[in-house]
Amino acid sequence: MAKGAFKQKLGLVDLSLLGIGSMIGSGWLYAALTSSGYAGAQTGWAWILGAIIVLMIGLVFAELSAAIPRAGGFVRYPNFSHGNVVGFVIGVSSLLAYTSTAGVEVEAVRQYAQYWWPGLSHTDGSPTAAGFLIQILLLVGFFLLNYWSVSVFGRVNTLITTFKFVVPLLTIVTLFMYYHGANLDVPPPPPGGAHGIFTSLTGAGIVFAYLGFRQAVDFASEAKNPQRNVPLSIMIAIAVSFVIYIALQYAFMGAVPSEALTAHGWDGLKQIFQSPYADLARSLGITWLINLILVDAVISPAGTGNIYLAGASRVLFAWARNGHLFKIFGEVDPKSGVPRGALWLSLILSIAWTLPSEFQVWGGLIGAVTSATVFTYMPGPVTLGAFRRHLPGMARPFRLPLASVLSPLAFVASTLLIYWSGWSVNELLIPVFILAWLGYAIFAKKTATSARDLKCSWWLLVYYVLILAISYLGTFGGINAIGSPTDMILAAVAALVCYYWGVATSLPVPEIKDHEELAD
Repeated sequence: MAKGAFKQKLGLVDLSLLGIGSMIGSGWLYAALTSSGYAGAQTGWAWILGAIIVLMIGLVFAELSAAIPRAGGFVRYPNFSHGNVVGFVIGVSSLLAYTSTAGVEVEAVRQYAQYWWPGLSHTDGSPTAAGFLIQILLLVGFFLLNYWSVSVFGRVNTLITTFKFVVPLLTIVTLFMYYHGANLDVPPPPPGGAHGIFTSLTGAGIVFAYLGFRQAVDFASEAKNPQRNVPLSIMIAIAVSFVIYIALQYAFMGAVPSEALTAHGWDGLKQIFQSPYADLARSLGITWLINLILVDAVISPAGTGNIYLAGASRVLFAWARNGHLFKIFGEVDPKSGVPRGALWLSLILSIAWTLPSEFQVWGGLIGAVTSATVFTYMPGPVTLGAFRRHLPGMARPFRLPLASVLSPLAFVASTLLIYWSGWSVNELLIPVFILAWLGYAIFAKKTATSARDLKCSWWLLVYYVLILAISYLGTFGGINAIGSPTDMILAAVAALVCYYWGVATSLPVPEIKDHEELAD
């Protein structure tokens, strides 16, 4: 295959709409109902806390991506600062996170599309053979849109995102016309309170709904003036999405018919609202809104799935450029400016994520996807700390204010999100990362830098072991041997120890490769 380079065609509006288009996907269609079942009227605090945490993480990557714009930067930066062992393990978490998200979105499309075509789903919400076929065809359609060029991809995304704005705004205005303030006095089921708020961050898809900020980082190599536009687009996307989400949350909660809320409670509404906004509109007799939401419920997640399939290809491209995948996945098609080999692999893996039975419905996968994604973000603050320590003179077009405070705080926040995902998620994901660390350290081809890279990675292995142990012993799905808030304090302390250890043992001279997309 001939070698090529990425084409820098995405401006500030394109990058911002990539982020917003990623966020306004399936999250808004389900999160309001699910989060109210955990925290009731206090779920607004979860949206605020989620926005703050994601913004902190986003600003860390705003500095990194502005200084070093790279396709799939989330995978590249840990490799630059800590060598191949850390880079490989973070690549594994990125592989899980990115390729699964497109699967989440097509499952959301199929679940809403069953209104027109009931034969797409079984009674338990899992897909029939026809449902599987529709999901696969959607992913193939995303693949084709991405295959031709980044310009076609950007134009299609701009049109879809514009539509995705209109429907939530109309939904907000309409539902507030049916607002009942007394609904907010109905308490959530136990335990509610702070526990319900923290659980809803990951379990209800609130953090998942914000994770689209990463698209600006993934497409940094294809951005015009990335030093300016990447940081700005991250902040714009998070701010705009927060306003929409918080308004949707309270419009939904206030419009729920009082008799339904009295009969079922917040957690019981999922029994009668399987497709939350469409079912709510039906209970209120708003026919035109039902139809509009059902159309958007297909278009909105489909647009997000399209973006994530493209993002997944950039991450796989980055992993290949780190030397952890076959070279064909690290090549850019010279005509289209698209990493087509990586895009093919993204398609195959995204299809695979929709097949296992435990991940056949939106809610079954959301916690795992959120946690896997946060595991991908988690090393970013450590890398930033390492670069600040070893490269104080690096040109930083965007410089994170109070980085000595905000960077470790972002690491702690990432850790708490992982912990709040619960034992049922962490017992599946963290052993995979531990095995990836051990497998690479033991079996990877030994080079002149192998011993050095291993020394730079011990903090990551210890981090995984500590968080796994605390998750097992704690109150979020664990055995409750450690009570709350002691469990969260221990998780925060473990995070701080590993953060400073990771910074201290980073490469003394970070290996930041120049624009190797043009190299052999």
